[in-house]
Amino acid sequence: MGTHRYEVDVVWTGNSGSGTSGYKDYERAHEVRAEGKELILGSSDPSFRGDRSRYNPEELLVASLSQCHMLWYLHLASVNGVVVTGYSDHATGTMAEHPDGSGRFTEVVLNPVVAVADPETRETAQALHEKAHSMCFIAASVNFPVRHEPTVTA
Repeated sequence: MGTHRYEVDVVWTGNSGSGTSGYKDYERAHEVRAEGKELILGSSDPSFRGDRSRYNPEELLVASLSQCHMLWYLHLASVNGVVVTGYSDHATGTMAEHPDGSGRFTEVVLNPVVAVADPETRETAQALHEKAHSMCFIAASVNFPVRHEPTVTA
């Protein structure tokens, strides 16, 4: 095992001609790029003058937690004899804004809905969420609670 390195480029594309000469004078538009991958169009949350049609950092953080949990879960299911035939998650994050404009996430809740091939494996499938949570690199790296409220069907 070892150390892994991840590289992305974030490029601001929101200069409307006068740069950041005023709070309302620039767009929050940017691109997230990684070599050999399609770019992600980013902005800030619409509450902070962002473009609703682009992903914001807060959504991407919630997505990262959901993806990490799902990928660990699928791995654990495969090595524990649980055949997963479907997986979806409607994840939600809560962020509290402070009076000075800063803020922090107070929690993320994952709501995975998992379908398994064999009804006899439902109990194991349910229990694997706890292990997936403990293995997730992203969940282990944040300073707020990440809860999971899974549903398993056969």
